[in-house]
Amino acid sequence: MDKKIEKKPLFKRKKFWFTSGGTAILLILIVSILVDTGSKLNVEADKITISTVSEGDFQEFIPVSGNVLPKTTYYLDAILGGNVQQKFVEEGAMLRKGDKILRLSNTDFQLSALQQESFAFQQINDARNTRLSIEQNSINLQTRLVDANYSYLNNKQLFNRTKVMWEKKLISLQDYEQARDNYYHDKEQKKLAEENFQKDSVLKQSQLEQIGESIKRLQLNLGLIRENLDNLTVKAPISGQLTSLNAEIGQSKSPGSQLGQIDALDGFKVRADIDEYYIARVVKGLHATAEIDGKDYRLVVIKVFPEVKNGKFQVDMNFEGTVPAGIRRGQTLQIRLQLSDRTKALLLPRGGFYQKTGGQWIFILNNSGTEAVKRNISLGRQNPDYFEVLNGLRTGDKVITSSYDNFGDVDKLIIK
Repeated sequence: MDKKIEKKPLFKRKKFWFTSGGTAILLILIVSILVDTGSKLNVEADKITISTVSEGDFQEFIPVSGNVLPKTTYYLDAILGGNVQQKFVEEGAMLRKGDKILRLSNTDFQLSALQQESFAFQQINDARNTRLSIEQNSINLQTRLVDANYSYLNNKQLFNRTKVMWEKKLISLQDYEQARDNYYHDKEQKKLAEENFQKDSVLKQSQLEQIGESIKRLQLNLGLIRENLDNLTVKAPISGQLTSLNAEIGQSKSPGSQLGQIDALDGFKVRADIDEYYIARVVKGLHATAEIDGKDYRLVVIKVFPEVKNGKFQVDMNFEGTVPAGIRRGQTLQIRLQLSDRTKALLLPRGGFYQKTGGQWIFILNNSGTEAVKRNISLGRQNPDYFEVLNGLRTGDKVITSSYDNFGDVDKLIIK
């Protein structure tokens, strides 16, 4: 007899479990593909800045502010102290070299200078009198030498004649001996006069040189005394404009105190303050540009001051070529100081993203512009407008360059 075979329930069949297991695995795979497990954030398109990476000329520069100064400034100092007695000009006056500016009064110094001047005059007069005495003594010695020579020659001739007459027994022995003695006496006198004259000539030369040097020194001292007296009247050392004058009638000024300054009218320079971060890169010869009245003017660094104050150091720059018309002392210029030459580079516009990422990564948009994901990048040099892209981006890539402060740590942005 046939035995009836009962069908097993569906959940007990092997085929059911194989089919169910395969379906579940398939569903899990589909979900894992379709569902992104990364963190997301919805952002509004009008709340972000989207920039395009491009290729172009890149030049590293820094913006600095500079003040226009005259090329040459001469400071007026009080060489001697005193009270301001008279002002000849006022601040702002145009001066020529040698023009009087003000006069100081110093009674003690003026009296002392007069005494020194009188003493110097007396010494000069004494020296000149001494020189005159030496000259007169030399003339006397020369006169004696002439007289000795004259007497010697006369007595020599007389002796020669007397000798002949004595040999012929025409005169007495006494007359012969008298003529001989006079001759030998004048001969010695002549010799002595010559020796004295020679010694006096040597001594006279030395004495006159010493006296001459002494008179020169005394005259130099007189010149210094007069020059110091003249210094009580302050005069313009150069032609230019008296841009400041710190003196009022009756005001007391100590030696070395500053009275004012004169600016020469030979051109202008620009002095700029620069952050100490760039002190190793800023050197003499760097170029810069300044926009004045819509036109660019070139400048060149002529001097770098190494001293750092309040985190800044200073440089002086001269205009190259055309100097802007109408610029004035104290005018402020906005300058772009060039730290490198122009080169081709991949350019990324600057933005607030850098504060969050440090330039190590950025959000880059997909082709449709609906999403943006993180991408690691590498940046090089920078200027106030662009970063130089070294790696991670290509020309035409669109990236978010505005601030990332509100994005948190998400990996993807959904742009609406």
